[in-house]
Amino acid sequence: MTKNQLRSAYKEKRNSISDHEKLKLDDLLLIQFQSFDYSDRNILFSYWPIEDQAEPNVELMARFLRLMIPEIQVAYPRIDPTDFSMQAILTDEDTQFKTNPWGITEPIGTIEIPSDKIDLIFIPLLAFDQNGYRVGYGKGYYDRYLTKCDPGAIKMGFSYFEPVDHITDTNQFDVPLNYCITPQHIYEF
Repeated sequence: MTKNQLRSAYKEKRNSISDHEKLKLDDLLLIQFQSFDYSDRNILFSYWPIEDQAEPNVELMARFLRLMIPEIQVAYPRIDPTDFSMQAILTDEDTQFKTNPWGITEPIGTIEIPSDKIDLIFIPLLAFDQNGYRVGYGKGYYDRYLTKCDPGAIKMGFSYFEPVDHITDTNQFDVPLNYCITPQHIYEF
């Protein structure tokens, strides 16, 4: 299937999950996530899940890391829709966030973390395939940003669903994941 076909199908699939089932699936994702050793990670680049998109609650994983590695630094994206760029803004327990006109919750802070210093990246997705390629929301923010990151950074996605066999229209600009976690499995690419 193409990215557009998968985008449409998986938006519908995610939106059909009940709130109760979503809580269970988020807990299962967290359990899978807890099996990794993150002790050598210093900077996490996470994101706030968009509620009306029924995204997995990756904030559970970010909180877990903050508890397990108190010195970890956590950054969240701030986008610039004029040039489709993104910055990683450092946050702490006092950081305030605002939701932009596109429904993305962004930090108000001003301290940018250089992309080449980030060593763990949570990447939003709608679907992914057996090769680690993902279908995002179609603007390319993450693929553009990931090309600037350290090649050793772990790129991780979370999905309520298992992978599709193959996304038929990937291209040279698509950056694959290193891992994708589902409620039942951890996929390594």
